[in-house]
Amino acid sequence: MWTQVIGKIRLEQTPWINHSWHVPFYITARGIETSLVSYGGRSFSVSFDFHLHLLKILVTDGGEWVLPLETRAVSDFYWEVMAGFKQLGIPVDINTMPSEVADATPFEQDQNNRQYDPEYAWRFWQALVQMDRVFTEFRSRFIGKCSPVHFFWGSFDLALTRFSGREAPPHSGGIPHFPDWVAREAYSHEVSSAGFWPGGGGVDSACFYSYAYPKPQGFAQAKVAPDAAYYSEDLGEFLLPYDAVRTSRSPDDTLLDFLQSTYEAAADKGMWDRSALEKEFPLQAR
Repeated sequence: MWTQVIGKIRLEQTPWINHSWHVPFYITARGIETSLVSYGGRSFSVSFDFHLHLLKILVTDGGEWVLPLETRAVSDFYWEVMAGFKQLGIPVDINTMPSEVADATPFEQDQNNRQYDPEYAWRFWQALVQMDRVFTEFRSRFIGKCSPVHFFWGSFDLALTRFSGREAPPHSGGIPHFPDWVAREAYSHEVSSAGFWPGGGGVDSACFYSYAYPKPQGFAQAKVAPDAAYYSEDLGEFLLPYDAVRTSRSPDDTLLDFLQSTYEAAADKGMWDRSALEKEFPLQAR
């Protein structure tokens, strides 16, 4: 919920970019961050620092505001952040209903304490750092339209999406507290998308995922790697347990095998023009 508060501030202050690419956060050397957000003639960024366990607002005119990351109610976090922005001369206003969450409570009314464990916040971020590195390598093999590697605060996943270049049928929508027109714009063109969830939303534990939209015929039956990967009929996508990657002899290769094989299933079954979309660049000298 804390990332949703900051994410909605970014959402309100940033021009719309296709497929909601103006919304996510990015992995940094200290945690996760909004990147630069414009406000009038000034700009700011907001970061969750998982080394010092601080929320930091930095402004290009030298302004700075810091809040310790510690157990507190979402409502307390929301009001303190709003006060911090006002103190910096950046009054902001957001829709306080959490996105993509069923039976959600508006931020200012959510008074239940939410636990913050510094060790596990740090561990989660460290895992994201490694995933970001491998996802970026996978992204480098594709010269068609491709998203950045980015962290969506609504679904709370690190994601990467490749596009075939062809338009897709309108998405049905139906995501809780998520406008249907946004879902339709996000999936306006054919995609093969992959990422990582820490769990929840129909998944009992942390896992990597990969899906295609629209799902081509035969996609669910495709043979993918590694052996631990499987197709979830309930979710309509391939899943790979995080532990299968973490405990493998080569986590990088295991994850890359999953990303590549599930992409190939989507691209081959969907008859993408792979020769025009793919290129593997030589490794840089080290």
